[in-house]
Amino acid sequence: MRWAEGAGWLLLAIAAAAGPGLAAECAADRVDIRDADSVLRFQVEVVDTAEERAQGLMNRESLPRFSGMLFVYETPQPVAFWMRNTLIPLDMLFFDAEGRLTRIAREARPLDETPIVGGEAIQYVLEINGGLAEQLGIDLGAELRHPAVTGGVWSCAG
Repeated sequence: MRWAEGAGWLLLAIAAAAGPGLAAECAADRVDIRDADSVLRFQVEVVDTAEERAQGLMNRESLPRFSGMLFVYETPQPVAFWMRNTLIPLDMLFFDAEGRLTRIAREARPLDETPIVGGEAIQYVLEINGGLAEQLGIDLGAELRHPAVTGGVWSCAG
């Protein structure tokens, strides 16, 4: 990842400098993504039921810059998304059971019903504004931290 201008992750960098307790906090409405050089934080809505996942970000006209939707599945499984009734371009970040980023679907087109396949063993999907993953330098292998990611490579426990 590379640093870019934006208050969301800059606040996290300041918090990290302030001490390990503040930076290590986990909350249900936040996800952290890290690689070897940086950590990014997003405010999220968590969707963890079939009904919530089916609705996703449909019919929304905007998404704040450092916000997203975290899709949580009970077990790793094949997943595919589409953009039916989704009005804003999205980046979809697909994570395995350990919270490792295995695929990025960049700039998914609004209203497109073409399936976007995430992979065979996906347990978490983070949707953010289209183009933001590239702008922030989010790459494959990055790690996800959130209370729902149990047994992850980067846990909320420490």
